[in-house]
Amino acid sequence: MSRWRDIKGGKKEIPANDFKSDELKSDVCTSIPARIKAFIVDMFMIMMPLAYLTTYVFMNGKDDFQGNEEARWSLSIIYGLIIITFWVVKGQTPGLKAYNLKLIDAKTKEKISFGKAILRYLSFLFSAMTIVLAFLPFFRKDKKTFQDLVSNTLVIKTSTK
Repeated sequence: MSRWRDIKGGKKEIPANDFKSDELKSDVCTSIPARIKAFIVDMFMIMMPLAYLTTYVFMNGKDDFQGNEEARWSLSIIYGLIIITFWVVKGQTPGLKAYNLKLIDAKTKEKISFGKAILRYLSFLFSAMTIVLAFLPFFRKDKKTFQDLVSNTLVIKTSTK
């Protein structure tokens, strides 16, 4: 067991493969700013190229894209499938990896299942549409989002290995 000042000073980090250690608080997610930054990286690395291809390669420009509801929903579904695949296979999206974060099951401390990943993405869409649920982690001590609560997952900080 390491001392608080060693962990706070950055001298010791939790190993990426040691999620079951005593040093990991199993009920607290990582900081909100780190999660927001990871989300922004995912949007620029995954969603923006998909949106560009859909708008300018497959359709005739932004006016066609904005007027076509099927194209917007298709874009959300394709983005969701990519994100779900990253969650299930690696436990990290490119944004989560950039900030040394990992998505794990709150009970088993392992990668999440495909069904749980789908539930998490659908609850993310619901919380984004209601806006009020997007602010939930700011009012919780454990910093869990609506999708974390529904799917019983955690986003934790890992070491830089």
